[in-house]
Amino acid sequence: MLIINADDLGRSSAETNAALMCHKEGRITSVSAMVFMADSERAAELAGESDLDVGLHLNFAEIFTASKYPGMLADYHNSIVRFLMGNKYSQLLFNPFLRKAFSYSYEAQAEEFVRLFGKSPSHIDGHHHMHLCANLLLSKVIPAGTKMRRNFSFWPGEKSRLNRGYRRLVDGWLARRYQLTDYFFDLTQCIEANKLDRVATLAMSSNVELMTHPIARAEEKYLMSAEFHALLQGLEIDGYALL
Repeated sequence: MLIINADDLGRSSAETNAALMCHKEGRITSVSAMVFMADSERAAELAGESDLDVGLHLNFAEIFTASKYPGMLADYHNSIVRFLMGNKYSQLLFNPFLRKAFSYSYEAQAEEFVRLFGKSPSHIDGHHHMHLCANLLLSKVIPAGTKMRRNFSFWPGEKSRLNRGYRRLVDGWLARRYQLTDYFFDLTQCIEANKLDRVATLAMSSNVELMTHPIARAEEKYLMSAEFHALLQGLEIDGYALL
């Protein structure tokens, strides 16, 4: 099965509109929605008018842009953003002083998702993949059995052995507690490396997620192309709900 997931629903009106247009045309199967952002309320209303499969796009990488949210949440959340965005290696480090902040921010985002969408998310992933930071991985704040996004998948030679080894270690940790797809790829990387045919082949026998950001002109153009439409023929495509 191939899951074609558009990230950043609700981050802005442009990103929401791009994702919903692609869903209307049958070019994506699910989205990941951000809460406490500028377009979160409208995005939830529009998504509720369709059968769109919606997950929670946890945000630990940007300040919230909604006009209203709890002041305590702002304090906790901003301290997380400063830590994670301060250094590219920060996500690999467990910060014991931020345990309460991570727990509070996660719970607030999860509760806000349910308030907006009237249901639990079909899956969880993270803005800039920060759902894979050490503080989240080691805290177990996300309930066991949740459908989660794994690390990017690479063929041998695309990344160093150390890099691929670390990703396997993290994915092994995730798999013991959460439900994962078998593979996870980025649309832009696949287009540039000319490997979408290999991704489609994997999807014939495995569960594969293909991440997209339709706000990016090149991705939107490819998603709406005859070439992509032809690639999908013969494949089972659906959302995380059927994983």
